[in-house]
Amino acid sequence: MLRALTLSIGQLGDRAILRVLVKSLLVTLAIFAGLGAALYLGLRSAFDALVGIEFGGSLASAAAVVLLLLGAWLLFRVVAIAVIGLFGDEVVAAVEARHYPAAHAAARPVRLARSMRMATASVLRAVAINLLMIPVYIALLFTAIGPAIAFFLVNALLLGRDLGEMVASRHMGDAAVRGWRKATRARRFVLGLAGTGLFVVPGLNLFAPILGAAMATHLFHASQRGKTT
Repeated sequence: MLRALTLSIGQLGDRAILRVLVKSLLVTLAIFAGLGAALYLGLRSAFDALVGIEFGGSLASAAAVVLLLLGAWLLFRVVAIAVIGLFGDEVVAAVEARHYPAAHAAARPVRLARSMRMATASVLRAVAINLLMIPVYIALLFTAIGPAIAFFLVNALLLGRDLGEMVASRHMGDAAVRGWRKATRARRFVLGLAGTGLFVVPGLNLFAPILGAAMATHLFHASQRGKTT
């Protein structure tokens, strides 16, 4: 995994990868801006009814900022991975072209419809599983760091699946991808741990989706050769 991370960092300067980084960040920011605007309008309407127009706007603005910051902290990984799911094929293609030219030549670019389906499934899966885990998170509150550890591990498992599918889909059909997932659970979990770790580092979290997709590419091709990364 260290080799995969080192190679991925070394390729961050590639024009194709920088292009995806800019696009994914702009789309992610646009999504959160839209969520913020919708949140403000909803809160403004509620506060106007409760305290009147004179104070409703100020209270709505303050509440929207707090809730948006909290939401961004909780949902950034989900949104960022969904967005990179739409553009990730370009990252994978760039890594394959540089390090795995034979596989790159044989790959089938992932169609937009399939990318959107995987991105949607990623979001729904992350939201549903984390909602189901809320009782566990609450039960672990007495341990102080227990909820954070559980949240980290659950989302590492989810992230490893999302990133792995992003690459495998260029080379396999859906049935073959399911078989590959079963055979690479441990490796993908380690990948998810590394990617989730990147997401919790301020600043570096902006590059985490790109680095995750690149590392997943190295992982996939190493697994195909029966080697480790």
